[in-house]
Amino acid sequence: MANIIDIFNKYFEMIPAISEELKHEVYKLRYQVYCLENGSKTGFKSPVVHPEGLEFDEDDRHSCHYLIRHREQGNYIATTRLILPDAGNRDYLFPIERYSQIADSELLQSISRHHLAELSRFCVSKEFRRRKNEPHLLTTIDTDSGLRIAQEDKRSSSHLTLALFACAVKMSAENNIHYWYAIMEPALMRVFSTLGIHFVEIGPLLNLYGMRQPCVIKVDDLLDSVAKKDLAYWNMLTNNGQFPGTASNLHRVKNLVNHL
Repeated sequence: MANIIDIFNKYFEMIPAISEELKHEVYKLRYQVYCLENGSKTGFKSPVVHPEGLEFDEDDRHSCHYLIRHREQGNYIATTRLILPDAGNRDYLFPIERYSQIADSELLQSISRHHLAELSRFCVSKEFRRRKNEPHLLTTIDTDSGLRIAQEDKRSSSHLTLALFACAVKMSAENNIHYWYAIMEPALMRVFSTLGIHFVEIGPLLNLYGMRQPCVIKVDDLLDSVAKKDLAYWNMLTNNGQFPGTASNLHRVKNLVNHL
């Protein structure tokens, strides 16, 4: 039986958006998801604000991006970014620091800003959030759709979500990032928890295009927790331990799993 990586790679591919052309595709997809598909629901982004059909902001200047492309159709259907620390600007604040009240804690005080980034713009095209008549396609859970996903479908519905996290893990390894900030909808945090991904709340809920939770997570803790949940998920997040920096964790992960 094919594993989830083989199935994913059959239908999709993860592509680093390192060229201006690919970044243009990132901004187009974000415009589609945030301005056209969800803008009227959340007030997050108005198409009027982006008449050129691209959604981007000042933080994209020092962010890295990934796209997920559907092989057969040839279109880009998911994207995420990692906002990196601005080495040239000591006063730079991440969006979470600009928009929320973060509690002072020993955890945050122990994190070097050189190894801290913010995960954001985690999105999937509406077309691929749920494909009722194509069970072979890997889809993500649409928390806004109100659809009730059958128990037997939940496993396959997680794969695009895992793939986006895999992109973030790879970007983190390549940029020496050990922790992620994030501002998330509580419903999305609950979805991630079902995969073994547990973000730590670091401040009160804020009203930022809907109620959202400031949080943080250590990448190694995420990988360990996912391995305990399902080793196949860990393999998906690390490409079987082949992403930079993840192979060295394989022995520890196997020990974690063996002692469950």
